[in-house]
Amino acid sequence: MAKLTVVGIGARPLDERARQAVLAAEAVIGTRRTCEVFARYAEFAGVKAKVRQMETIGAAMASVREALAKGAGPVVLLASGDPLFFGAGRRAVEEFGPDGVEVIPDVSSFQLAFSRIKTAWDEALLVSFHGSSDAERRRRLRYAPDDLPGLLSDHAVIAALTDREHGPAEIARALQCAADLWPSLTVHVCERLGLDDERVTEGPPGKIASMSFDDLNVVIITREGREPVVAGKARPCFGLKEDEIAHAGGLITKDEVRAVTLHALRLPEGGVMWDIGAGSGAVSIEAARLSPRLRIFAVEKDPAQIEKVRENRASFGLPSIEAVEGEAPAALASLPAPDRVFIGGSGERLGQIIETVGAGMDKGIVVVNAATLDTLNEAVAGLEKAGFRVGVSQVSVARMRPAGKKRLMAALNPVFVITGEKG
Repeated sequence: MAKLTVVGIGARPLDERARQAVLAAEAVIGTRRTCEVFARYAEFAGVKAKVRQMETIGAAMASVREALAKGAGPVVLLASGDPLFFGAGRRAVEEFGPDGVEVIPDVSSFQLAFSRIKTAWDEALLVSFHGSSDAERRRRLRYAPDDLPGLLSDHAVIAALTDREHGPAEIARALQCAADLWPSLTVHVCERLGLDDERVTEGPPGKIASMSFDDLNVVIITREGREPVVAGKARPCFGLKEDEIAHAGGLITKDEVRAVTLHALRLPEGGVMWDIGAGSGAVSIEAARLSPRLRIFAVEKDPAQIEKVRENRASFGLPSIEAVEGEAPAALASLPAPDRVFIGGSGERLGQIIETVGAGMDKGIVVVNAATLDTLNEAVAGLEKAGFRVGVSQVSVARMRPAGKKRLMAALNPVFVITGEKG
């Protein structure tokens, strides 16, 4: 029989199995929050002298280890909801092994939250922004609030566990950049679920961003509608054609060159990308669809092209793209440091742009597209001076076109793809 039983509490009375485990325990250990909840249970009065309240889950686990080492009897660790769902159960099993732990779950906080807003959650994306209060054991979170706008492209419902550092207001602020794409976007904040003073608040991101909430809460984000499709057809995961992207005056990175450019960028799952001289934003669009959590700043000085960037952002449902009107390098000053940079246009300021990029980048990849030998030489010299390892590829493309009753290959202007890598 397991010496440690992890008992989930919060939503309903203990079942008989959990009740017997609590009554038989030599010690009942929990954090301040779980002990506060347990004090409302009928079993509390009978085991009050055995309850040990600790400030953090790290301290609670240390108390469990100490109690088990003495070997006096079984121990109960109190946990919120389902202990194996972003809870203390995982840590207990990792530390004491599956044969040394029994887990008795309660209803999870997500189950309660979805029942309160009466929304099905079988297709919801479930994330946790809740890190341990123990700094040494604080786990690396898979997602951050800034990832949410990109995740909304593929998920109409997202539920998040929060903590003091990543609360509802911060989550709502991160979502405000997506509000124009989905006017139906709603943030639901479910506070103190299962307690007498529970409260559910809902509204658009702007409303929730201005409010404050109890630390004990779950956030659910819902939107209506799907991501727009191109020309009424299902969108490909990669490989948009030039005529599927709004642009003007033929100013667009050609399909074949765009493919090579994106390969050279080696896009990360998240982080920040600058698209300098973005034009209509063709590279930004493809990059955002390949890496939805990548924050992309499309920098362009031409107001007409900026409107094309915004049009494409809305058409493809890509909230992770932000159009920045202005001329580089001055327009780069207020942007967060990049992990990737694409320079498609430089307006005779390539050297200054590369110098600015290099100064703000400890590691990452810069890709420059050049149509002339002069731009090629300037890019190579600038990247090497800025501390990048440099490589160059030439992309020569010929496309078939009709010539009377026959067909021939017509060459496009060759493009140099210059790659600088640092770190």
